[in-house]
Amino acid sequence: MAVPKCKVSKARRDKRRSSHWKLSVPGIVACPKCGEARLPHRACKKCGTYNGREVLPAEEN
Repeated sequence: MAVPKCKVSKARRDKRRSSHWKLSVPGIVACPKCGEARLPHRACKKCGTYNGREVLPAEEN
């Protein structure tokens, strides 16, 4: 039966486990109409278009 040869400290144990909890960065794409960065499959916040149609009122600057 396998038995630990040495004690594993809490820091060492937690450091090993931490790699499984990393957050993934969401993919960011450019809006085809205005070029602003936006999340995929969502309407652009700047120009208000999604899939070639205006679905939100455009943001006033």
